[in-house]
Amino acid sequence: MSGGGCSIVWFRRDLRVEDNPALAAGVRAGAVIAVFVWAPEEEGHYYPGRVSRWWLKQSLAHLDSSLKSLGTSLVTKRSTDSISSLLEVVKATGATQLFFNHLYDPISLVRDHRAKEILTAQGVSVRSFNADLLYEPWEVNDDEGRPFTTFSAFWEKCLSMPYDPEAPLLPPKRIISGVVSRCRSDNLVFEDESEKGSNALLARAWSPGWSNADKALTTFVNGPLLEYSQNRRKADSATTSFLSPHLHFGEVSVRKVFHFVRIKQVLWANEGNKAGEESVNLFLKSIGLREYSRYMSFNHPHSHERPLLGHLRYFPWVVDEGYFKAWRQGRTGYPLVDAGMRELWATGWLHDRIRVVVASFFVKVLQLPWRWGMKYFWDTLLDADLESDALGWQYISGTLPDGREFDRIDNPQFVGYKCDPHGEYVRRWLPELARLPTEWIHHPWNAPESVLEAAGIELGSNYPLPIVEIDSAKVRLEQALSQMWQNEAAARAAIENGMEEGHGDSADSPIAFPQAMQMEMEHEPVRNNPVIVTVRRYEDQMVPSMTSSLFRADDEENSVDIRNSVLESRAEVPTDVNVAENTRRDTLDQAVMQTARTNATPHFNFAVGRRNSEDSTAESSSSIRERDGGVVPIWSPSSTNYSDQYVGDDNGIGTSSSYLQRHPQSHQLMNWQRLSQTG
Repeated sequence: MSGGGCSIVWFRRDLRVEDNPALAAGVRAGAVIAVFVWAPEEEGHYYPGRVSRWWLKQSLAHLDSSLKSLGTSLVTKRSTDSISSLLEVVKATGATQLFFNHLYDPISLVRDHRAKEILTAQGVSVRSFNADLLYEPWEVNDDEGRPFTTFSAFWEKCLSMPYDPEAPLLPPKRIISGVVSRCRSDNLVFEDESEKGSNALLARAWSPGWSNADKALTTFVNGPLLEYSQNRRKADSATTSFLSPHLHFGEVSVRKVFHFVRIKQVLWANEGNKAGEESVNLFLKSIGLREYSRYMSFNHPHSHERPLLGHLRYFPWVVDEGYFKAWRQGRTGYPLVDAGMRELWATGWLHDRIRVVVASFFVKVLQLPWRWGMKYFWDTLLDADLESDALGWQYISGTLPDGREFDRIDNPQFVGYKCDPHGEYVRRWLPELARLPTEWIHHPWNAPESVLEAAGIELGSNYPLPIVEIDSAKVRLEQALSQMWQNEAAARAAIENGMEEGHGDSADSPIAFPQAMQMEMEHEPVRNNPVIVTVRRYEDQMVPSMTSSLFRADDEENSVDIRNSVLESRAEVPTDVNVAENTRRDTLDQAVMQTARTNATPHFNFAVGRRNSEDSTAESSSSIRERDGGVVPIWSPSSTNYSDQYVGDDNGIGTSSSYLQRHPQSHQLMNWQRLSQTG
């Protein structure tokens, strides 16, 4: 064991010893104190749900066991302020360095910047690393140095980056431990007595932990990956990777997934296996969507709260807790939707295609506020992920420039026969419909009375009638869209007349979450306590300048063309001050962006764009890398607008052109500088 001069390695969502740049830096620097701080109150409304906490508990135990086999152990702290806990560890151990890996949600960005400011002021050298992405968000820009606002353009740029990701790091052979006896661990409680029974069932289906993640990756690459392009939409069988929980908690790195999959791609290409190559390309695109979710979260820090397209701030959402309860309980009368919601409640898991179905039904048919659905996913999914959830729900809600048309409703009956053609998925989760013939399994309300009687089904009694008829939903949606355009026109007129006040909307005053969700509303998110950015130099991470001025409301139009960005509002980003001699591992190869929830466990697995996976040697424009501690480019919220469209498949992040052609003013991203910070 070593005493003073040790380094703290701060674990968060990187619970692995393999390919962990922060851990590797700590080991190179000498003695290591491995620390995990459990401070869920910092997450505000997004306190982790039951199944997510169960996974975290198992993953931390697995990590601690691995660290002990290497020579140290994990120090755990329970706190309401991570930085205070880190300072306590510094004081107790005499640590002189802090290493951690980047996170990209708005709360973490602010917290991490504050940590660097405070610990640096205390004389602690702080360095952070990229361990979650193939490319850092600030490295992928258009030819004019602005962030992309459509996935297709972003993905194309990623595939043409001139450098590949570095090979994954091996686990350290051994770790010299700091004197952990000076820093006692707190007992972390992740579940109460009422939750233990349900949680015990999860262990039958899932094996958290970084070495188990490695096994899951190997199983998928050597099995379902080959036929992924053919089977990825089948909800009635295991056709996806089931990697998303492992990726969310950082039990496996995206670099490693990319590396493994690309090796398979080269092998199949040499064999002339076209089906295998197509499967790899689709799988990598789904990984790219996870990467894009971080990109959007970084460039639009409030994308989990506000629509990115200005006109949808005026949509008249239906605030109906009865509808919301029926959806949650799987009692909507639409078998595919109900089966999905019951599986979610029972297992904490949903096939990506079913996620799209239940989310689309929630927003388009029931017209409930999309943030309610996103929050429920957060509370119930094993792989709950704020960035991916926000991207998925914004896509479904038509609030992305390349999202689905908002006036398009997918009929669960027809979708059912595509992703569950034999009805096995519905029968598994809706036992009351188990004896219904396949012909009627996705629309029992059309079945003859004799068929229903033979199957033991009494509609409206042991299985509900449709809560809303699809034809009626289409009419209601048309009326709501008409009202939305009227509301927007009235707001624009008020702005032009200098009477902006009094025309608030659901973006500035988001509809409150239902009490049934039992949210801890009293905890203010860390993002509501922004830190003023001073001009400092950090080698590692760009941090949005979330100062109060950034979010102040303004008298100008809230929905603006991003091309007219206000350059004066850009704050300088800190660019490095305690530069160690070790070259930073900015590994970012974007050819395969994070397969976190890709195939199989993706929150929303949308196949998009057309591009082969070969890396071009095209020059990367305006991307300043930091391999040798270079200067980090200036960051500002995205303020560019792109109208280029592309056509995706029925599962893709694509928007057919008719909607935006009819309403060109809708294709404008909101300028977050003109939005109030509250909400």
